[in-house]
Amino acid sequence: MPTTQEKQEHIRIGVDLGGTKIEFIAIERDGRELHRHRIATPRHDYDGTVRAIAEAVREIEKKLGRSATVGLGIPGTISTKTDLVKNANSTWLNGKPFDKDLGRALEREVRCANDANCLAVSEATDGAGAGKHIVFAVILGTGCGGGIAVDGRVHSGSNGVAGEWGHNTLPWMRPDEFPGSACYCGKNGCIETWISGTGLEADYNRATGVALNGPEIIARSSAGEAAALAALGRFEDRLTRALAHLINLLDPDVIVLGGGASQIPRTYKNVPPCLKEYVFGHEADTPILPAKHGDASGVRGAAWLWPLE
Repeated sequence: MPTTQEKQEHIRIGVDLGGTKIEFIAIERDGRELHRHRIATPRHDYDGTVRAIAEAVREIEKKLGRSATVGLGIPGTISTKTDLVKNANSTWLNGKPFDKDLGRALEREVRCANDANCLAVSEATDGAGAGKHIVFAVILGTGCGGGIAVDGRVHSGSNGVAGEWGHNTLPWMRPDEFPGSACYCGKNGCIETWISGTGLEADYNRATGVALNGPEIIARSSAGEAAALAALGRFEDRLTRALAHLINLLDPDVIVLGGGASQIPRTYKNVPPCLKEYVFGHEADTPILPAKHGDASGVRGAAWLWPLE
């Protein structure tokens, strides 16, 4: 049971809205997890999505006997020009005032950020980048996203796209890489098409003619298969180039990796020493670390959109 003092203090509820699931977390002021659960996303149902989140938040508050601030991570961003969602791969959100509609349903302000920015905030607050001035977070999943936290706060930029590193062209392309595969954004050769989980799978398929998923490729590499080892080597070289390009632009204090393709242990051994080959001036000791909070980091970051005063 919460103490009398706890009953008087807000908890933080974070919501991570994905294409297939919505995750909820409630955390105490010190970051202790009080509650976490997932529900299926009402796909292609905007009103249903707003309603499902609002109902779940109220149920958590009722269960814990505490009122809450609410932070929301989405696979897109809120336009600074229109205050509407843009760039969301959950397309039924695009063009909608999602944070405002959810705020009306909950009768309070809701803070909203891109899911990669939420990862950055989480890891900057009490994760692998705790205490660092600038944290750059990378989600290596089905796609490839990036987010920036400065002193534990989201840096989204005047256009709301700061950190969208995955939609720049892979730097220092080899002749056999140019011009690169088409990306859903309309450009060719985006970093996302190379170093996401799907990028690894596509690369292995191009080299071998065999279609495997990421975990199967990793398993084959562990078993010593030459083609799988070569594919991971290419993946690591492309990741190194992409991160070196980022360091040239932002030079963060730490780079934190999350998402399914971040779970490859050899990445953390092989990529950092190679950064200096590409970084201007040939000096680079930027730490590259796995997300401390794993697959819970994004939803924790959504909760931390309301930082401690």
